[in-house]
Amino acid sequence: MSAAYGECFDPTGARYGIPTYPWKYAPDDDRFATRRQLRARGLRPGGQPIAAQVMRVSRRSGTVRVAYLYRIDLAKPVRPMTSRKWGALALAMLARRTCPNCRLIYGYCIPKSLGMCVPCAFPDSRAAVDPSATCSFPGRD
Repeated sequence: MSAAYGECFDPTGARYGIPTYPWKYAPDDDRFATRRQLRARGLRPGGQPIAAQVMRVSRRSGTVRVAYLYRIDLAKPVRPMTSRKWGALALAMLARRTCPNCRLIYGYCIPKSLGMCVPCAFPDSRAAVDPSATCSFPGRD
């Protein structure tokens, strides 16, 4: 048994306070699931505490990766999306696709690193490719 395996194996919870299993060694008895696995079943944790964890040590960086497990029998059904929630989500996505500088709506989300669309962020390169390309509407300066 490797040292990393021994560090990640604590089924009684004596070391970390909750049962801890190495990667791919969690119990298969349909008691526990991660958030993604719960979501795939149409469930959510529903405020319950973490029941167990799956842990592994990254070979590349040496850091510990943890996936929390929740009890399936205590999970609650996912709340359905209302029409207002769908509308709010659509407006939020529209805001992410709208350039704050030129107010154009793109088919992709504006990069957070730039804070504006690519033509507005790099106007010199845009003019070199297409001199007639502008990023503003007439009357909006």
